[in-house]
Amino acid sequence: MVSVKFSETDTDKLDKTVENVVKLLERKSLTIATAESCTGGLLSELITSVSGASAVFELGICTYSERIKTEFLGVPAETIRAFGVVSEQTALSMVRGLKQRSGADVCVSVTGIAGPSGGTADTPVGTVYIGFDICGREFVKLPELCKLSDMSRANIRKCAAAYAFEIVEKMLMEEITD
Repeated sequence: MVSVKFSETDTDKLDKTVENVVKLLERKSLTIATAESCTGGLLSELITSVSGASAVFELGICTYSERIKTEFLGVPAETIRAFGVVSEQTALSMVRGLKQRSGADVCVSVTGIAGPSGGTADTPVGTVYIGFDICGREFVKLPELCKLSDMSRANIRKCAAAYAFEIVEKMLMEEITD
């Protein structure tokens, strides 16, 4: 399994990573879709800012409410009740529902707390679960965003996006060399 050591990122690096992801997807004739909560459409925005994204981008949905996560993505209400909306189980259910809805080869879901409010002792601001289905490989990551020096909402969202795209980039590069 590919791992990414998280670090705060700058906008130029993020833009280059997303551009590379779009090129890798196009090169492999793969598609991508996103289901976002705390990032509020940022992943979709970053993808569509790259020229040629229309060849690879299937769907971007902002599923901010529990109702839409349940009704549109099929996240079981029981999952949300048992584990919470910000959980590994919800992120995995979101990515599975996105895969079913979009049929994309690469699916990414994000659920978390970007702050500055909403955090608890058990689930502090910066807790973000990112679900992946990359060419049939499903997994969820929990980057340590609650350890960022800049805990602003904008930075948490940007760093979550950067982390997600770094994972996708590394996995696609692995797929190409396999």
